[in-house]
Amino acid sequence: MEIKQANGNIEVEKIIDLRDKILRRPWGQPKETATDTLEHSSINAYIKDDAGNIIACGRLQENENKIGQIRFMAVDGNQQGKGLGKKIVEFLEIKAKELHLNKIELQARENAVKFYESMGYTIKEKSFLLWGQIQHYLMEKTIT
Repeated sequence: MEIKQANGNIEVEKIIDLRDKILRRPWGQPKETATDTLEHSSINAYIKDDAGNIIACGRLQENENKIGQIRFMAVDGNQQGKGLGKKIVEFLEIKAKELHLNKIELQARENAVKFYESMGYTIKEKSFLLWGQIQHYLMEKTIT
């Protein structure tokens, strides 16, 4: 399955739909929380299935001091465990190198910490409890 970078509003809207389905709806949160004002200045990566449905996505944004941030990682429930998340992160890391970023940070949900550790990210600190339910950890990886 090919990883693509979103180039238009239609692709970004479909990515937001997947984020909403996986990251927001299960906790009764509104779809608006699955996006922000940085969509079009960030790199949105995605993978489609054979039917053309977006089944995995993630976003890289550039923050201050040449630090990138991966956000909104989501893999459709039926597709989890197949290495799609890993492919998205690897693609975003390549983009971070192309942008000459020094480091990538991310806020990992507790259930995703081991996944990111397997990709070389380390916990910097226990950060926040989203919606009073989902513990997050600030993780980072140096880009060389």
